Amino acid sequence: MTYFRAENLSLHFGGLKAVDAVSFAVERGEILSIIGPNGAGKSSIFNLISRIYRPTSGRIFFEDQDITEQPPYDIAKLGIARTFQNIELFENATVLSNLLVGRHRHSTTQLWQELLFLPSVRANEKLHRRRVEQVIEFLDLEPYRDKLISGLPYGVRKVIELARALCSEPKLILLDEPSSGLNVEETDDMSFWIRDMKSELGVTVLMVEHDMSLVNRVSDRVIALNYGRVLAMGSPSEVQQHPDVVAAYLGA
Repeated sequence: MTYFRAENLSLHFGGLKAVDAVSFAVERGEILSIIGPNGAGKSSIFNLISRIYRPTSGRIFFEDQDITEQPPYDIAKLGIARTFQNIELFENATVLSNLLVGRHRHSTTQLWQELLFLPSVRANEKLHRRRVEQVIEFLDLEPYRDKLISGLPYGVRKVIELARALCSEPKLILLDEPSSGLNVEETDDMSFWIRDMKSELGVTVLMVEHDMSLVNRVSDRVIALNYGRVLAMGSPSEVQQHPDVVAAYLGA
């Protein structure tokens, strides 16, 4: 059984083929990176998986279940989380409050129970706080726990975006350009955390990334796209040396 797979996935906007018959699979515990020039269709694939877009054609499977027609909230319940290229956090809330949002899919109490703050609600709150604190420790966010997002630098916000996704306890995480806007030191930290997500948390990673140094450090396999089509697939070194990939990046 393939852990995750896309079969002939396409997304058309009128005559523009943003994604054109793309097929690939991700094995459990793998880090698979998608690379390509701007406009290659990388983030569009993420939007199809997370059901922001409806595919023009093709199917998406997770744990051998067809999820092509699942609504976005069910995708999260299945254990698929994502980060965004443009950070999507609540600016006027604390880091802790933002991370607790990531626990929503694990909520088991009803509104009336929460209004009365019953023992079951208190028990759930304690569980959610424990899980969030584990993620805070994992990503070294302790100094920022009670600070407002609006007062934090971009690099820290990027880590908090990752933390919120991890708070949902995903089986598969979609990382959309996790090193975008980070300096060299922050990118190094991100590479360690991505590897630790796989080795320590058992999370499977599908990543879109432009920074080839990061791709080389963390990826088990790489897919190269251009104009919505797959150019090459294989190890990082194999894909980078592929003549079609070289031509797409260098314009040869």
